[in-house]
Amino acid sequence: MKTNLKVSFEFFPPKNLKMSQNLWNTLNKLKIFYPDFVSITYGAGGSTRQRTHDTIKKFTYRSSIKPIPHLTCIGDTRDSIKKLAINYWKMGIKSIVAIRGDPENIKLSKKRKFVTFPNGYNYCSELIRDLKEIRDFKIIVAVFPEKHPESKDIQEDIDNLKRKIDLGATKGITQFFFDNNKFYEFVNILQKKNIKIPITPGMLPIINFNKLTELAYNCNASIPKRIKNLYKDHKDKEYEFNLSADIATKQCLDLIKNGFNDLHFYTLNRADLTGKICSNLTKKKKLINKPYDAF
Repeated sequence: MKTNLKVSFEFFPPKNLKMSQNLWNTLNKLKIFYPDFVSITYGAGGSTRQRTHDTIKKFTYRSSIKPIPHLTCIGDTRDSIKKLAINYWKMGIKSIVAIRGDPENIKLSKKRKFVTFPNGYNYCSELIRDLKEIRDFKIIVAVFPEKHPESKDIQEDIDNLKRKIDLGATKGITQFFFDNNKFYEFVNILQKKNIKIPITPGMLPIINFNKLTELAYNCNASIPKRIKNLYKDHKDKEYEFNLSADIATKQCLDLIKNGFNDLHFYTLNRADLTGKICSNLTKKKKLINKPYDAF
């Protein structure tokens, strides 16, 4: 890309041959934006562990793009997770996205309960400590501009983030959000608390607005009323595609204008909308001075 913008993409490991072909087609379409890295998710309940490993392995010999696996505290023992991490290191993987992870089959409720796997990790901080002890991994962690759904308040989130940084975390990627002001407020709080690791905004293109509302509720990510109104009573797929691209483009440009030149896209293994947004960011620089609220 001709700007100083850096992008990265998240993919989930494919379940079958058809989905695998789709993943590589998606990658081939998005690689023209020279992603800094791609991250591969682990799945709720640790349900995709082997597929995540297989996908990472394929990336190491099929692509020059750096893959970064997710590791979670769910569904496996400490020893097994450490062995997997050592195997990644031997493959040349030097960075890990370390997260606690979510239980399988999360229902539409913020009162979900984490259950520690026998001989497993209780907290992400324990996973980070072990990763840094066994090898000198670069650790990326999740941060939550509107607080984690299970946290009682934003201060509890900040305390957890401080703990992770003290143990070796070097970068944060946010949960997706649609209100930039809430993100800026969150970053200001971190700065006042002397938290200085880079924070990368996580961007989720709106592929299906109805499904998004449930996902956003589970993730404690608010959807501004102005965005809800734009999708109201519109069923045309082409209209919604262009609207979603426009919303995300302007949100990203506002972030860039405010100094956040590193963006992470949750692609859902689809190239069309993320590709359209990235293409817009390289072409529509004149929009950079327009406010995010202007659409």
